[in-house]
Amino acid sequence: MNKQTYSIRFIKIIQHTEHEFATLRSGRASVQLLDGVAVEAYGTRMGLQEVASVSAPDAQMLVVKPWDKGLLQAIEKAIQVAQLNVNPIIDGEIIRIAVPAPTQERRQEMVKTLKSKTEECRVMMRGIRADVKKDIESQEGEQGVSEDDIKADVAELDQVLKDYGKQLDDLSFKKEQELLSI
Repeated sequence: MNKQTYSIRFIKIIQHTEHEFATLRSGRASVQLLDGVAVEAYGTRMGLQEVASVSAPDAQMLVVKPWDKGLLQAIEKAIQVAQLNVNPIIDGEIIRIAVPAPTQERRQEMVKTLKSKTEECRVMMRGIRADVKKDIESQEGEQGVSEDDIKADVAELDQVLKDYGKQLDDLSFKKEQELLSI
């Protein structure tokens, strides 16, 4: 198994984890806060980004501007139902969402959640390592594959895992600092 094949799997896990980290709300308004909001529009459920633009004009405010003004009520309801602990307010043709700064206790809870998500990512990465290592070791005895080749491939796999683990640590540390800053 070549390095590029399993590196892509590690990259996907890191990207998934970054997305998970983005849902953890720090004191700043972030458009990713509304990523999971589904709006009942045109007879179907659609993602908020499909029916409106979302912006963060300052650190404490999100603005949702629907492309169809008739969806204002549906978007407001969808945000309330999403249980994001925010209160959307219709202001003319836009929806304003004040994002309050979390308490110190809430910040600590989010850091615990962050550490849990980080550990989930590590478990997924170890699972990939186990699968790839099994594939590498299954080549033993095949024509043109020596024990040294297998050892080198496993060592390369371990180095790639270590590199992505470091990348995960950096992401986690950066997000923790963001969550704890006021």
